[in-house]
Amino acid sequence: MERLNSKLYLQNCYIMKENERLRKKAQLLNQENQALLSELKQKLSRGNQKANASNTNAILDLSLSSSATQNPSSSTN
Repeated sequence: MERLNSKLYLQNCYIMKENERLRKKAQLLNQENQALLSELKQKLSRGNQKANASNTNAILDLSLSSSATQNPSSSTN
């Protein structure tokens, strides 16, 4: 009985060490995941800002060209 108890104790110690090792690995993976997610959000934000800027410029160009055709210089016939 004592031998079985010792064997189970050693198995328990091994399981606790392995559990701690896996917990640390999970923490590192979570930190890496958070860093990558933050980087992705920054890149998407920068991409959206560039797209918005080019869309704004295109809208301004359209606005200017349409106002030029709507308000031609007045000529008297």
